Amino acid sequence: MSTAPTGPLVVLVGPPGSGKSTVAAILARAWGVAHRDTDDDVERTAGKPVADIFVTDGEPAFRALEREAVVTAVREHDGVLSLGGGAVLDPDSRRVLADYAEAGGTVVFLDVSLAHAAPRVGFNQSRPLLLGNPRARWQALMNERRAVYEQVATTTVLTDARTPEQVAAEIAADPRTDARVTPAPQEEQ
Repeated sequence: MSTAPTGPLVVLVGPPGSGKSTVAAILARAWGVAHRDTDDDVERTAGKPVADIFVTDGEPAFRALEREAVVTAVREHDGVLSLGGGAVLDPDSRRVLADYAEAGGTVVFLDVSLAHAAPRVGFNQSRPLLLGNPRARWQALMNERRAVYEQVATTTVLTDARTPEQVAAEIAADPRTDARVTPAPQEEQ
């Protein structure tokens, strides 16, 4: 007899502009659970925005904070979890995600093309890894990370030309996720 996995109901991974935070919030509302974002955890721990951490402390300091945020959130959070775009690059984070998936957890790779990510992201200065030529940097990051996103994911959902609600509905309908969720009580109309 198998036991239900512990940890988040679902973990969302993917590049900037894939809709991780938005879709996570929709799922959390629908399921009546909390949404947690590891970038928010990092900012809370550091006491400053991610962009400022990159500028004042450097990317290695940010990645160390991010690793700790991912490991802690996957082990402790029982709602919907979204990870920062580069979180999957860390071997410890990948190991925690692999253990979570092996125990029956669902890791969803929200895939998106540059054409659809660009309008969502806006390629602004709050995304330090996209400074310079943002479109070229985004594409390079995606080329570098795609295999890792695919490796850690138990399922992939393409978000191109779809609303966040449509993406959330596909995730919610996945039998692996659906089996773990107790629907939130519906309000009477």
